[in-house]
Amino acid sequence: MYFGSDNSSPAHPSILNALIAANDGYTSGYGNEEAMNNVTKKLRDLFEAPNASVYLVTTGTAANSLALATLTKPWETIFCHRHSHIEEDECGAPEFYTNGAKLTLVDGKNAKICPKNLLDAINLYSQKEVHNIQNGSLSITNVTEFGTIYSLDEMKTLTDIAKAHNLKTHLDGARFANAMIALDCTPAELTWKSGIDVVSFGATKNGCLGVEAVVFFNPEMAWEFELRRKRGGHLLSKHRMLSAQMQGYLKDDLWIGLARKANSECQKLFSKIEKNPNIKIIHPPEANLIFATIPTKLHDKLISNGARYNHWSSQMSPLDVPENETKIRLACSWCTTELEINKLLELFNY
Repeated sequence: MYFGSDNSSPAHPSILNALIAANDGYTSGYGNEEAMNNVTKKLRDLFEAPNASVYLVTTGTAANSLALATLTKPWETIFCHRHSHIEEDECGAPEFYTNGAKLTLVDGKNAKICPKNLLDAINLYSQKEVHNIQNGSLSITNVTEFGTIYSLDEMKTLTDIAKAHNLKTHLDGARFANAMIALDCTPAELTWKSGIDVVSFGATKNGCLGVEAVVFFNPEMAWEFELRRKRGGHLLSKHRMLSAQMQGYLKDDLWIGLARKANSECQKLFSKIEKNPNIKIIHPPEANLIFATIPTKLHDKLISNGARYNHWSSQMSPLDVPENETKIRLACSWCTTELEINKLLELFNY
């Protein structure tokens, strides 16, 4: 009964088989292998962006931080939600890789940036004197840290504000496939057609061993990213192991099927717990994450009987929760089974 994180799910067998096949014989390294050429072509086709520059790294933190460092100078700021992953869960990596760029935190309900709040935050730095921080970039997370999803119109509203103030735009797509499935849209619609300059295209949470793609829709930014990736220690010599994963992930639309399964299992679980009087749903799930509060006694019983999920605390503030209740996050993944769901439901009703 593991609902702790989609990061903790195993790698899909097709990904492991792709790695085994890639391990045969010799090939060029550092991204010069044929498999990487195939990945680049496939992602360009998927994103309807024939001139896009495509790169692979091992982690989402590296993808986000190196991309933002390419977009943002040290004396500029990155506008992001107060509860974005780059703010709460990356140990200052964006500030480190940008050599000190500031994160300006913007509020909005359920971890979604409010357009008015974004405009107000931008206007705080309207004075472009040497004494002031300069506007740099906007980072949007979709799926958000609270499991909510920006609609395409909501994304376009934010990026239009950004473009009007000369901000470059980044999409943290750690759960990109889950958002795309939920919105029933194309990769292009979720990115450059919505005003995004660069996307961190996540795969690790959706069945890969450890690989993320960074896709620049403006190839003029590409060379700087290559230098930053190398200087930051994220250019692998045995790069084929990244290319093989991504190639296996994209083959026959495996990535879409895995995300669809995760979202579907989440909806199954939600449909069976939403009417349980012991469970208070914070907001209906839109992808593969459920946020709720439960009695602390029930939480203790669940844990003692083998249920695993995230015990959410500071990230859920300012939500007021009584002392006798506990905030939890349930994450479904590509390998969540109906058996696991039914066992968890038995405990909830125990």
